[in-house]
Amino acid sequence: MMNLMNNKKIILVTSGEPGGIGPDICLDLAYMPRSSDYEIVVIGDYELLTIRAKLLNKDISIIPLDDLDKLSSYSIDQKYNHFLFVLHIKCNNLDTIGKLKLENAPYVIAVLNIAINLCKAGKSNTIVTAPLSKEIISRSGYDFTGHTEYFAHAFNCDKVVMMLANSVMKVALLTTHLPLKDVSSYVTKDTLRQTLKIIINAFKHYYSIKNPRIAVCGLNPHAGEGGYLGAEEQAIINPVINEFTAKGYNINGSYPADTIFLKHTEFDVILAMYHDQGLPVLKYSGFADGINITLGLPIIRTSVDHGTALELAGTGKASSTSLISAIKHSLIRGEKC
Repeated sequence: MMNLMNNKKIILVTSGEPGGIGPDICLDLAYMPRSSDYEIVVIGDYELLTIRAKLLNKDISIIPLDDLDKLSSYSIDQKYNHFLFVLHIKCNNLDTIGKLKLENAPYVIAVLNIAINLCKAGKSNTIVTAPLSKEIISRSGYDFTGHTEYFAHAFNCDKVVMMLANSVMKVALLTTHLPLKDVSSYVTKDTLRQTLKIIINAFKHYYSIKNPRIAVCGLNPHAGEGGYLGAEEQAIINPVINEFTAKGYNINGSYPADTIFLKHTEFDVILAMYHDQGLPVLKYSGFADGINITLGLPIIRTSVDHGTALELAGTGKASSTSLISAIKHSLIRGEKC
C-alpha cells in the first residue's frame, strides 16, 4: 500500500469546458509517473470523466474526492498502476461532447472558484488550467474575458502578465484579451512599468535570473519608424525602456515586431504589445509543448496553450503534451512572485 503524505505539494487541475478536450487530456495525467513530492488533483465531474475514460478506452482508476483534506488519508492499492484523484463537482449536462451548453457555464466557473478558494485557504499554491470557452461563459451572462483576468480579479491583483513559453522562446504580453481597436489606449508608461517590474521579479524568483534580458516590441510597424508610423514608441515605450536601463536593467528596444523574433536566442523573454503580435510566432515555433503562465499572482498558475478543440473531444486525437508541460513547469518555479 502507498500512503499519501500530508506534506505533498498539491497541484490543482481545472478540467475546463466539458464539451471540449479538457476532460480527455486530464485523463492522461493518470499515466504520469507517480511522485513522492506532489499529487495531482483534477477538479471536475467524476461521472463526466468516467464516461470519457470509457469512451476513450483509458484503463485508469478514477478516485472521487469530496474533500481535499481527505487526500492524505487515502491508501492506494499498488494494483492500480494508473489512477486519478478527482475533486467532484456536478456538471449540469453530461451530454456535451463536442457541444457548448449554456447550462454548463456555471459549472466551469464553479470549478475555477473551487481551485481559487483552496489556494486562498492554503491547501495548494498551484493551479493548472485546461481550456475553456470564453464565448459560452460570456453568453451565459458572466463578465469573463479569460483565465488570466479572472485570476487577477480573484486574487485582487491590479496587474498580472500573461507569458507563453515553449522549448524555443518565451513571449510576454503587455495587454491580453482586448479588441485590437482598444490596444493603443492601454499602452501607457504606467502599464509598461508595471509589466516590466512583474517580469523582472518573476524571472528572479521563478527562474533564478536576477537581471533577465528583455526585448520590447514596438506597437506600430517598424517600431513607429521614427514617429512616421506612430508616436507611441517615442512618447511612451522608449522613455520607459531608458528609465530601466539607467537603473542597470537589461532591457532593449523598442524593436520592430516583424524582425525581433529572429533574434530570440539573445533574450530571455520578448515583450509584445498585444496578443496577436507575439503569440502567432511563438505558437508557430512550437505549438505542442506551449504553455501559458500568469506572472504576478500570489500563486503559481500555468495552463495549456490551446483551445477547447470541440471537434477532437471524445475522438482520442487530442494531445495532452501541453497540459503535461504546464504541470512540469509549475514544479520548477518558486513559491510566488
